[in-house]
Amino acid sequence: MQAPTIPEYDLYLFGEGKCLRLFDHFGAHPAAQGGRKGVRFAVWAPNARSVSVVGDFNNWNPSKNAMNFRRESGVWELFIENVAPGALYKYEIIRSDGHGIAHCDPLGFRMETPPESASIVYDLAGYEWKDHDWLSARARPAAGADSSIGKPFSIYELHLGSWRRRPDGTFLNYRELASVLPDYVADMGFTHVEFMPVAEHPYYGSWGYQQTGMYAPTSRFGTPHELMALIDAFHRKGIGVLLDWVPAHFPTDAYGLARFDGTGLYEHIDPRKGFHQDWKTYIFNYGRNEVANFLLANALFWIEKYHIDGLRVDAVSSMLYLDYSRKEGEWVPNKYGGRENLEAIEFLRSVNTTINEQHPGVMMIAEESTTFAGITRSVHVGGLGYNYKWNLGWMHDWLDFFSKDPIARKYHSGLITFSMWYAYSEKFILNLGHDEVVHMKGSLLNKMPGEAAQKAANLRALVALMYAHPGGKLLFMGSELAPWTEWNHERGLEWNLLDYPMHAGMTRLVRELNHLYKNRPELHALDEHPDGFEWVDFRDVDQSTYSWLRHGPRRETAVLIVANLTPVERGHYRIGVPRPGFYKEILNTDGIEYSGSGIGNLGGVVAEAVPKHQREYSVELTLPPLGVLYFEVPPASQAAPAVAPAKLDVHAEKSISEETPAPPRKRSSAPRASKIRRKPR
Repeated sequence: MQAPTIPEYDLYLFGEGKCLRLFDHFGAHPAAQGGRKGVRFAVWAPNARSVSVVGDFNNWNPSKNAMNFRRESGVWELFIENVAPGALYKYEIIRSDGHGIAHCDPLGFRMETPPESASIVYDLAGYEWKDHDWLSARARPAAGADSSIGKPFSIYELHLGSWRRRPDGTFLNYRELASVLPDYVADMGFTHVEFMPVAEHPYYGSWGYQQTGMYAPTSRFGTPHELMALIDAFHRKGIGVLLDWVPAHFPTDAYGLARFDGTGLYEHIDPRKGFHQDWKTYIFNYGRNEVANFLLANALFWIEKYHIDGLRVDAVSSMLYLDYSRKEGEWVPNKYGGRENLEAIEFLRSVNTTINEQHPGVMMIAEESTTFAGITRSVHVGGLGYNYKWNLGWMHDWLDFFSKDPIARKYHSGLITFSMWYAYSEKFILNLGHDEVVHMKGSLLNKMPGEAAQKAANLRALVALMYAHPGGKLLFMGSELAPWTEWNHERGLEWNLLDYPMHAGMTRLVRELNHLYKNRPELHALDEHPDGFEWVDFRDVDQSTYSWLRHGPRRETAVLIVANLTPVERGHYRIGVPRPGFYKEILNTDGIEYSGSGIGNLGGVVAEAVPKHQREYSVELTLPPLGVLYFEVPPASQAAPAVAPAKLDVHAEKSISEETPAPPRKRSSAPRASKIRRKPR
């Protein structure tokens, strides 16, 4: 009998659900014992009759390396001499009925590329990180920073297998991605990327959401160290890395966690609590300390070993409710007779509290679609403790509105305005994610009504208004190209679309919106405070025009947003403004540079002492069809008396008079018909 390899105290903590670095003890670790080099193995299987390590080093013979049982904890362990990194292995588990099956390691750090399923001994040490400055800045707020002032948060959601492919259609590996992807994301102006799940998964078409190796990054794209290099490259470009984390369920593959020791170990044995009917997967038993510990340690693992900056927790709604997607009689009420999953709620609170304490600055984000209260409220006051929640209500309402014929939009104005009724009830991220461009839902461009040019104008307006609305931003990869077809995980994005002005214009708009959003505190600093948003007019529903102000800190500065969501140009349109001075047009989604028609305000307008919208001053605008305009409001300390502007013809090819208070940017006036592009083939 070998000496124990895991300290007794750590096994005690595991039984209590509090062994935070479980990954330092379980799994396969290169080590030395008594001067001999080898690997120490450990796995939890309390109801197994016996467990053996099998692998290419013992010809997969279960009689060669039987493990030692720590009965008080249900853990099996063994040190095997002369095994080295790169060895393939599994655990041969003999169940109480005598039936044996080989499982991959629940805490294995690397796995074979599917469809092969063995774990691989891997030493995570040895990668030399170069992101120390990034991690230090993440862990502490800027000196003198006002905690009430938010930072820009713009996310590029990524599926690593289909962002770009090699010419022969094969995957780019992690290092190849590191050579091009961070540069692209930085150029586009995003502050963060979000990887769709990278933990090992048997079926590529699950996009990583059904995992068999929660501690092993998928080998489809390379080694764990190569993934570290990719994350490091993002950090050195000043870009944070978020990871989709999936603690809600796991697949039924026999070599994975399913019925691991012959019992419902990781999952509830009762299918009313342990089987997800929609996804045909098992649901974790959050009330079991060891299972909760396995998941909590997994979250910490990605943060500590891979320097992940935040976890977007998938399918939180399915975890919160016992009756999620179940009919009456198909679920078991909690001890109070309610539908809330109390064990899952306590688990989520524990994860968020622990990460906040252990790793300040790491973000926790909930994909949650119900009205469950307090998702982003502190645990100390009864909330779940997330930093952000995806605003799925906003997404559905706005996509519904923009999909409608503009003639009918006046009957559905509530779809645009309703989000502001609850915008500050949680800390939200506005998301146009991958789920909206798959499963025959069509691409964002094809959700829009009208012919090609109108579809593109609608999409430009949608994205520009998203950046003007309070909340963080998320855009799924490829949406910046405005593709005609929905996302297909089996091929790379349609980069050839950039050869067409309409699609290149959309990419340019997204890039400029990101940089504008980051550089203008009015568009992000008060995202979580009602003082940052002020309606100008939401009542002109007959013309489907909407206008509001985004205020900067202390309301010294502001940006005026005006949207015309019909295909009709509106001249001499008057909008009330907060003060006199020159209103510089800083964005026009109908600009020729975005493949629009070029209708606008020749760089800006001067406010007049004409009352409108309960304000003393107003501006007279030309609103482009299906267009969104951003104007820089004169700072309160510099506001000059209003000067009547010269009467300008927005279709004239000439600059504004030199008497204009600020140098405007000329807009092109090309006829709209000339801007219609053919759909690329």
